[in-house]
Amino acid sequence: MISRAGRGWTIIALALLIGAGLGYPSRAGAGGDPFPAYPWLAKNVTFWSQVYGRYPSSQGLIHDSQDLGVIYQVVTLAGGTSDSEAARLANERQIEAVKGRYRRLLLALAAGQPSGDPEERRVRALFGPGAKAGVFAAAADQIRFQRCLKDRFMAGVIRSGRYLGQIRAIFRRYQLPEDLAYLPHVESSFNYQAYSKSGAAGIWQLIPETGRRFLRIGPGIDERRDPIAATQAAAQVLKLNHEKLGSWPLALTAYNHGLNSMLRAKGQYGDFAGVWRRYDDPRFGFASRNFYAEFLAARELAKNYRRHFHDLRPLPPLPASLHTLTAAASLAELSRRFKVRPATLAALNPALLPPVLTGKEKAPKGYRLRLPSKPKPRQALVTRRPGRGATSLAIRRCRPHARSSPPTGTP
Repeated sequence: MISRAGRGWTIIALALLIGAGLGYPSRAGAGGDPFPAYPWLAKNVTFWSQVYGRYPSSQGLIHDSQDLGVIYQVVTLAGGTSDSEAARLANERQIEAVKGRYRRLLLALAAGQPSGDPEERRVRALFGPGAKAGVFAAAADQIRFQRCLKDRFMAGVIRSGRYLGQIRAIFRRYQLPEDLAYLPHVESSFNYQAYSKSGAAGIWQLIPETGRRFLRIGPGIDERRDPIAATQAAAQVLKLNHEKLGSWPLALTAYNHGLNSMLRAKGQYGDFAGVWRRYDDPRFGFASRNFYAEFLAARELAKNYRRHFHDLRPLPPLPASLHTLTAAASLAELSRRFKVRPATLAALNPALLPPVLTGKEKAPKGYRLRLPSKPKPRQALVTRRPGRGATSLAIRRCRPHARSSPPTGTP
């Protein structure tokens, strides 16, 4: 089933609502907000507000990739939300058919061969009065599909309740804006199991290179999957980006596009507005160009989720304490010694991978084990050799892991 987007009046209304009624400043830095919502970016923020907050993942938008105010159609996907191969292929065929129809229509307008039917007039009106043939010709090559995500975004808001308090506290310790805690809505919908095609993992979608720089990654452990440990790494990346680039729009764009590339872009075009409008590096694609607008939309929707999603209830935090292992230990050993069920240990320690969970590997020495707030007994495992080469387990008191402090200087 396919429904039309109409004449765009809802987009304009939502843009005005976001710009004037939901707390966004009309100029950079107004009201002390470190994340300015530039008027020229309003259409993009509105677009992502619809993707995250209006339409579910069973629908998507056929739109212009350069002007996000031009939405041709809202498509209800034939395959729905299913992840099956058959559904994927059905959705692809449907999307290509719709895109092809609009391409033909736009090329007809560019050639000055209007048919005069209502659909053609509707599409022409999306570009405003006086649009020239070149505009339609260019638009014919800029048709894009964006799947919508309202249901997944709402699930992310629910999941975020587990971690937001601790994430905000980490950003405070690093002297960073606390609203950066909403960035995982863009990256992963707060799904710690998320992996990208490029190998990025966890709620912060850290690539392996960044993960190894700040975290432990090995055969049985990947701390990128631990929302709290990964936040420590993300905070250091974001802090460095801001120190080098001098503004949060650029620093956040660099989180997606890369710091060195953003430094080059800033050197050429000066500020975020210049980079956004003029930077044409082929690697600076749709995702990087829209990353900051996505963050603004996600921040508003998540920060004011009661207004936008009404009866949504985030999960409560899981009280836990950190303990450092003084020796490698299997999950079964940890379960026995701390009198905590393996399933509970697995739930509290998402960094532990299947090899540890199935007993093929041990949690390594130095791993910061997360336990329920009142573990019994508060002990950790060490190994010692009593003699003749034998190995036995000994127990000693385990001190809770101290909170890590932000580094002095840049990482």
